[in-house]
Amino acid sequence: MTIYISGSLAFDRIMTFPGNFQDHILMDKLHQINVSFMVEGMDERRGGCAGNIAWSLALLGEKPVIVSCAGRDFDHYAKMFSKRGLPLDGIRRENSLFTALCYITTDLKGNQITGFYPGAMAVAADYAFGALNAETDLAIVSPGNMDDMRRLPALFRREGVPYIYDPGQQLPLLSAVDLLSAIEGSFACITNDYELKMICKTTGKSEQELLGRTLWLVTTLGAQGSLVRGADGSEAHVPAVAPKSVVDPTGAGDAHRAGLIKGLVSGLTMPEAAKLGAVSASFALECMGTQEHKFTVSQFKKRYEKAFGPFPLKLS
Repeated sequence: MTIYISGSLAFDRIMTFPGNFQDHILMDKLHQINVSFMVEGMDERRGGCAGNIAWSLALLGEKPVIVSCAGRDFDHYAKMFSKRGLPLDGIRRENSLFTALCYITTDLKGNQITGFYPGAMAVAADYAFGALNAETDLAIVSPGNMDDMRRLPALFRREGVPYIYDPGQQLPLLSAVDLLSAIEGSFACITNDYELKMICKTTGKSEQELLGRTLWLVTTLGAQGSLVRGADGSEAHVPAVAPKSVVDPTGAGDAHRAGLIKGLVSGLTMPEAAKLGAVSASFALECMGTQEHKFTVSQFKKRYEKAFGPFPLKLS
């Protein structure tokens, strides 16, 4: 059994401006903005959708294959993955480029100015999958290189490998044809509620019509949990699991996907797997950064049982 995670690998450089952006922007000069903000500090963290999902899956005892492309500055990131036992053979290294980099500056009101450099993410992973097992393998196509996002759903569909489609941040770059082609025949399409509305608007299809193309629509609703709908007409609301405190919501969606995938490869139904996703997301909420949270099997099980009752898996 192999889990394949296609998506981005990136560094997040997070900075805080000890003031309010609006106090330094002249509204009558918006056509010629020229501003500079002195920040209090800079913190660099590992990120990217594929990296985030893989991190939480490793905490749950899985060793997924990460299908992505990284740059010449990826060595430290790679060492952290190796320490977690994550394989690196699916990661293409493009030494002429830097790894994708996101600059995020936040002011005291929570407003953000973000600059994103795609770097090596602009290069397709070009991974040779070898023999795929339609009976045991599972894949997720998450936001990343556009060629991979367009190519891999067709490959998994052709090989009979169930896959989850998660277009996320790349939605503005995907056409109606791209989206419908990827959703058609997928095992599940996972989005938040806003992204689902965007898909419906772009494709001209209703949520019910999308369910005719995929087996499951999983819609995350933030603090309200998630809505799990099946093509068979079933519907389940899975409540969110309360963290000890909410420090940073960034990456909670990726942690949710990791828990859900763990449930699926362990034989749980989609609604049951979504409960593991809710627990996994709660740990991510407690830390600043998308790969800073940690938990033991005992801690995960205890939090699950407090929220949902008897734990459905045997984890070691």
